[in-house]
Amino acid sequence: MLKVYTRRLGGVTVLCLQGQIVTGETSTLRDAVLSQSEPSVIVLDLSRVSRIDAGGLGVLLELRGQTLSRHIEFRLMNVTKLVRKVLEMTRLDSVFQLSSAENVVAMQGPAAAALQLAPCA
Repeated sequence: MLKVYTRRLGGVTVLCLQGQIVTGETSTLRDAVLSQSEPSVIVLDLSRVSRIDAGGLGVLLELRGQTLSRHIEFRLMNVTKLVRKVLEMTRLDSVFQLSSAENVVAMQGPAAAALQLAPCA
């Protein structure tokens, strides 16, 4: 079961994912991304994602397209080795913007630096 926790940092929405991004488990992710009201950036924290399949990759591509069409940046953060390997094998690592927690804090300036962007609980 995929769980999604939301954190807002000004105009940046960080969605912390826990579980697997696989076929049949993606409706929660889709709903969470599409329900965000007017962020400038949506970041998916993948530090607790244990598996992703072709269906999950398809949903990430779909969400990327939908957010970009609304002029919202779409990034992946804290990508695990396993997920990074899948992204590299499918050459999607060049499609998605991959960020670290430090990059997300930098987007919001010094005031956001006080916030801990440790892996999601």
